[in-house]
Formats: sequence, structure tokens, C-alpha cells
Amino acid sequence: MSIHSPTGSPTLPRPFTAAFTARPHAVLAELREAAPVHHVALPDGSPVWLVTRDADVRALLADPRLSASKRHARTPWRGFSLPPALDANLLNMDGADHLRLRRLVSHGFTPRRVAALRESVESAADALADGLREDLVAEFTTPLPLTVMCDLIGVAEADRRPFAGRLATLLAPPDPAAAAEALRGVHRFLLELVAERRAAPRDDLLSTLIAARDEDDRLTEDELVSLAFLLLGAGIENVQHTLSAGLWALSREPEQWAALRADPALLPGAVEEFLRFAHPNLTALRRFTTEPVEVGGAIVPTGETVLLGLACANRDPRRHRDPDRFDIHRAEPTAHLALGQGVHYCLGAPLARLELTAALTALLPRLRPHGLTDPAWATNYRSHSLTRLRLAPGG
Repeated sequence: MSIHSPTGSPTLPRPFTAAFTARPHAVLAELREAAPVHHVALPDGSPVWLVTRDADVRALLADPRLSASKRHARTPWRGFSLPPALDANLLNMDGADHLRLRRLVSHGFTPRRVAALRESVESAADALADGLREDLVAEFTTPLPLTVMCDLIGVAEADRRPFAGRLATLLAPPDPAAAAEALRGVHRFLLELVAERRAAPRDDLLSTLIAARDEDDRLTEDELVSLAFLLLGAGIENVQHTLSAGLWALSREPEQWAALRADPALLPGAVEEFLRFAHPNLTALRRFTTEPVEVGGAIVPTGETVLLGLACANRDPRRHRDPDRFDIHRAEPTAHLALGQGVHYCLGAPLARLELTAALTALLPRLRPHGLTDPAWATNYRSHSLTRLRLAPGG
């Protein structure tokens, strides 16, 4: 059954149902094979164009006719949104403003800076692995990126868990009131953190950004706070969920687990397969067409909302052989789009790869295949991630 809907259809199909929540990759595969683009409605009724195939997603990620700025939306975007004080970040900008902020933040993720973090990341991974008792998500995959990013930004130890809790509520709120309260808490915390660092600068990335704001006038105050929010939020959540789901997939493949333990040279390929197969983002951040764009034979009009199906592309059989199989031995391990493409390619990619490598190095000798059990998933049209992954007895 195709759910492709031509432009102007009065009733748009709604693919993001309970069936999608239960089997997101299977539903996305059906969409991908039915058509390269679908005009559908999100759960709140908002119309979007969902692009499903690797070639189109890859091209459109780098297409300047698709803007990240909501000002290009023909009708107000009703999806997940933030107040201006948290919204002025790289994910919502194009052109000169995006390039300006990207250059500032990139100083925190140079090869030299990331290499300097290696020892501390590996030490954190080893310490957390030694303390594993019951739940991999709570005891390892959440605290590892939380520790790394909070060290990089300069967040005090006592503030880390509360911030992570608010962030988790914000990304998967049980109700609107909880989301609003979490948002207020995140904003208040970041304002206090900026004020504290402004009064007492340190050798951390936030102090560098504050200097750019105060001394060189290269940032507005909203941009400064929004960048801190983006770095902490994206830097924690994406690594956490990629690591959790990747370890679950790897634990189902005992031969690959044993191969990795025996040969560390396989680690880079394993990290890329974690990103391709297990990255939580089902779609890239919404884009808006600035002029009519042809996709797979359909014309997407100006001002329309476009969702680029990262998970669809990463499991497209036109690009990846046997795409629904987790395989650390792929011939083209970096052919995925988990980290984006073009000007919005993930700035933190080297650090994410370092964290994933350190985590595998620490965990593989301590766990066994099939040593993980009882996964609990959280799924919506944007993401698919584990909230729980227990250690089996003797795991």
C-alpha cells in the first residue's frame, strides 16, 4: 500500500501511528520502497514532505534551496520549537550567520583539541565500565557523554545529572506542562552558567564563546546561550543513544563481538556501523524550501516543510548491501549520513567517534555477547532510542 499523496490532496496520510512506534524501521522501509518522497501529516496534523532514499537525501542535505531557518516556512512551523534565547543556534541558520557561528565553535573540536581529550575520555569510560551493575543506559551510555560534554563546556559535577534529566524530559515530555517546566529549568541553568563563567573565566569552550561575545562582539547574547544549549544537548543525547542501540545490535552478533575483542583494528569500522545502524535521529532537522524543488518526480512548492529521512537513507538497499543487518565489516563504512552532509555536517563528529571508540574499548572485555537484555524503546517521528538496557545475570 502506497501512502504517496500528490500536492493538493485534501487529506494527507498519517504514517506515524502506533504501528510506526512499534516497528519504525519497517514502516520507513515500506515508505522508501513505495516512493522517493511522500506528502504526509505529522501526529499534530502539520503537513511535511518526507524524503526516503539515499540519493535524494544526500543531495538535499547539501542543497541551498532548502533552508534551516523557520522564516522561510509558508505557514508557521508547529513542530518542536524553542524560545529565542535557546533557538539562535547553528541548526536554525544558513549563510553568513551560520558560517560565523560555525567558525567560532569549530575551535573547540579541532583534531588537536579532540586528541587532547582522549586520555580523559578513555579514563571516564573505564571508570564507568568498572561500576556497571544493572542498567547500561543509566550507568554507562548516559553518564559518559554527559561527563565529556560537561567537562568541555565547564559544568560543575553537582549540576550534571539535574541538567541531563531536564534535557531528557524536554526531548521526550510526558505532557506539555512537564516540557514547559523542563524548558524553563534548562534556560535558567544556562543563564546562571554563563553569568558564573563570565565572572570567573576558565580554560573551557564556554569561556571562549563568552570572550567572543564580550570582547569581539561576534555573538549576540541569545546566540551565546543557544550555542551552549546545542552543544550540551546534541553532544549528550546523540552519543548516548547511538551507543546504547549500537551495543544492543552488536550483542545480537556474537561472532562480530568476538572479532572486535580479538582485533582492535576493527574498531573504526564498528564505530561507523554504530552510526549508520543505530543513530537515534530518524530524520534530519526540518528544512524549508526557498523555491520549488523537484524530488523523485514530485515538485515540492516554495515554503514547504521537508524532512530528510536519515534512517531511510542509511538503510537504503540502493546504497547499502543487506542494510537491515548490523555488520562491522562493511566495505564502505563511512557511506552513511548519520552525521549529516554539506554545511550542516556535525561539528562534533571527531569527538563522537572518540567517545564511541573509548566506550567499546572499555566494555568489550567486560561484557559478553547476549549479555544485554530487556530493552525499552522511546520512539516518535524524529527519533528512536533506548531508555533502558539491562545487564543479563552474569553479563
